[in-house]
Amino acid sequence: MILPEPPAAWLPSGAFDGPAWPAVRERLAAETRPCAPPAGQVFRALDLTPPDAVRAVILGQDPYPTPGRATGLAFAFPPGMPPRDSLKNILKELQADTGIARTDGDLTGWARQGVLLLNPILTVPLGQPNGHKGWGWEAITARLLAHVAARPVAFLLWGAPAQRMAAPLTDPARHLVLAAPHPSPLSARRGFFGHRPFSRTNDWLAARGLPPIDWAA
Repeated sequence: MILPEPPAAWLPSGAFDGPAWPAVRERLAAETRPCAPPAGQVFRALDLTPPDAVRAVILGQDPYPTPGRATGLAFAFPPGMPPRDSLKNILKELQADTGIARTDGDLTGWARQGVLLLNPILTVPLGQPNGHKGWGWEAITARLLAHVAARPVAFLLWGAPAQRMAAPLTDPARHLVLAAPHPSPLSARRGFFGHRPFSRTNDWLAARGLPPIDWAA
């Protein structure tokens, strides 16, 4: 996989300075397994949501390893593909929280409004979850998040890995931090359902004089 250059708007974050980015790029160039998402979508979350536009962060894990599913946006499905598993539960909570009923798993509209849908690991071999864990992506995305955390933003942290990653970067005095179990079918009923992240994020934005996110988009 030959990766594109990182989005210029994110270069001031320093995330692509140092050894991690060249190491990831070289390892992926030598990768012989088919990977997801397609190379042109690896930085899609960053392309759609430049740093100055970020109002909320939703952290995933790594892209879907199922062929044809990963889009470069954490948790999102391709347009027209019925949501399943974690995304189905996210949209179930959205409807319970806000009344918004969505049947499409394309979350591009959220990203364009400043919701950074970021996976800490940006690539995965097909059929091998966490197959690129430890390759260097985590160091890059941690610096991206630190750059975002310099401003007041909302962090929606679903599952222990997302919470651990964000813990050193977030400050409840400056950020909205909404932690809950992961929305997967194995854990959603342990506290993900009912924690109302979408309305609470919009209430927090409104209290700061900022427009709400249209979660129906």
